[in-house]
Amino acid sequence: MQTCLQRDAKCVIYRVTPWAFRPAVFLGFPNMSAQNFVFYRGPSMIDGAPIIAIATIARTSNTKTGAMVQTWILREDVNPIDAARLGLDSSICGDCVHRGKHDLLTGVRLPSTRSCYVRLDTAPRNVWATERRGRYSDLTCDLPAAAARVAGRIVRLGSYGDPAAVPMGVWDSLLSLAAGHTGYTHQWSRFPEFSAWVMASCDSSAERVMARALGFRTFRVAAFESWARESGEVLCPASAEAGKKTTCIACKACGGTSAKARADIVIPAHGGGRKLVNGGAA
Repeated sequence: MQTCLQRDAKCVIYRVTPWAFRPAVFLGFPNMSAQNFVFYRGPSMIDGAPIIAIATIARTSNTKTGAMVQTWILREDVNPIDAARLGLDSSICGDCVHRGKHDLLTGVRLPSTRSCYVRLDTAPRNVWATERRGRYSDLTCDLPAAAARVAGRIVRLGSYGDPAAVPMGVWDSLLSLAAGHTGYTHQWSRFPEFSAWVMASCDSSAERVMARALGFRTFRVAAFESWARESGEVLCPASAEAGKKTTCIACKACGGTSAKARADIVIPAHGGGRKLVNGGAA
């Protein structure tokens, strides 16, 4: 829960959590990042748990995506490493198979089962910790101001975390002035209204068929060592397998049905857990 108060035209967010009642961020705090900001703080649309969504506009070391605005969807109350280990990342990742396998009784992730390419000990942890220190502007009360900060830029929905965890209306506002966007959701069966904004993340041919029936274009992750392109698919041109012909910021094909591109995309699994991906046909 959150309360939005106006003091001297500056929005103050008070977080009401089980462990604290404290002012979070004051706009204009002298040590605050000048560009990065929180644009959503509230319940996950997936399971109702407390989450935050943060946009970072600083330079990125990600040579595949290029200098896009990165958005991070995180549990507010637990750091990303612990959230993934304890199975609490379902609030921001839903039923994504790349979260790994979990103990049915405790919910704790089983060792060496996570195949997600995102390293949690780098950007996700740093972004979460920086927000906890109050270093980001909180624009959750002023989404027009948030939209102005990304105006004319290309926004990546869910650099970590599933965009469907954040209300559709928040994305509508944030992207209203953006020059373009890319994004992916594993929650396509629950949130088909996201088809215009993002690609359906699929892990098999059967999932691709179902997602397309719901109106999505698809982004299929195939087996690392034995992948094949299916009819209607093109290989991700920013991938190593395609020779890194372009970057995501230049390509913009993964913008859902609102993108100019019409083909579906396939990419061999990448990242540290790529050998765990089966990419089966069923």
